Amino acid sequence: MKTTLKTYTAGEVCKGFVYNELEGKGLYGLSGRLTIQPEYQRNYIYADGKKDVAVVQSALHQYPLGVFYFNKTDDDRLEVLDGQQRITSLGRFITGKLAIIDDGGIPQYFTSLSPELQACILSTPLLVYECEGTEDEIRRWFETVNIAGEPLNPQELLNAVYSGEFVTLAKQEFSNSQNANVQKWSHFIKGAANRQDFLERALQWVSRGDVEGYMSRHRHDTNINELRTYFNSVIDWIDAVFIDIEREMRGREWGRLYETYHHTPYNPQEVREQVQQLYGDPYVKDRKGIFEYVLGGCKDQRLLDIRIFDEATKRSVYKLQTEKAIAHGESNCPLCALGHSANRTKIWKPSEMDADHVAAWSKGGATDIKNCQMLCRTHNQAKGNR
Repeated sequence: MKTTLKTYTAGEVCKGFVYNELEGKGLYGLSGRLTIQPEYQRNYIYADGKKDVAVVQSALHQYPLGVFYFNKTDDDRLEVLDGQQRITSLGRFITGKLAIIDDGGIPQYFTSLSPELQACILSTPLLVYECEGTEDEIRRWFETVNIAGEPLNPQELLNAVYSGEFVTLAKQEFSNSQNANVQKWSHFIKGAANRQDFLERALQWVSRGDVEGYMSRHRHDTNINELRTYFNSVIDWIDAVFIDIEREMRGREWGRLYETYHHTPYNPQEVREQVQQLYGDPYVKDRKGIFEYVLGGCKDQRLLDIRIFDEATKRSVYKLQTEKAIAHGESNCPLCALGHSANRTKIWKPSEMDADHVAAWSKGGATDIKNCQMLCRTHNQAKGNR
């Protein structure tokens, strides 16, 4: 890959700057010759009132803004390989879409600065390496270098490696923070649109976990119908089964749950009552597992991390059972005492016994000393949920 070192000014790079507020990205600069955010680039994430302002303040103080990398395309145009966050921040300020706060706490836009300070910003030197190479060379370089100070996450890297028509359309749908569906999606998915979290989850669901393979196969597709349809099917299914939106729903493995349970019929009102009952149960330690527990027919208690009997309770129950057993000449395991084997009179050590709910927790039994019995491990494992 060939590189040529050049110096531009911020004013030159931001001439003809266009910013798409809806999609949250800088589009063009250098009087239209420079594509600031190629589709393989991440979304603009500096718009937080801190990082973007820091870039402008650095220019005002004439601090170095670091090295920029542009790629020269076949039509002798340029596209930003590294530096689009900094360029977009400068462009937004110069075009009046960003204000900085002066020492007096007053917002200052570019047009409100003195001519001297405006000239300072516009004349800020940007050190640029212009690169020429094959598409594979450019993509490999981009993947290797990443972006200084703000590493690309795995989905952003995949967007770069498999850039094409499919990624362009998928980002328009799932990486647009202005999409009216983002708020609804946020009930079930952790993350932010501009960091590709919704796109990543949509791809995980439709590909059953093989995101890279799916993106490779569909790289040049001119529609995202399958991706959109599958994603919406999962979201609509959750909405249909669960009447209430709970905080712990966010981030669950809904794609896997959809694949496992979406053919099972549910009564949403019954589901609601089961969820509410579990939310009110003081012995449920892990609320995040409630939804899968209910979908699975309330069978796998491991999902709830039920509060177990503490050591003091187990010692106390063991002592009472053992004293009573010795007095009656029978085993201190109540179930062994009912049998006819050699264990009928055996006194088990504490380490050989487990605490058990007399009345199963799933059937309303409480996790307290009145509902605790010590069983030998064989009988405790055999008892199950009875």
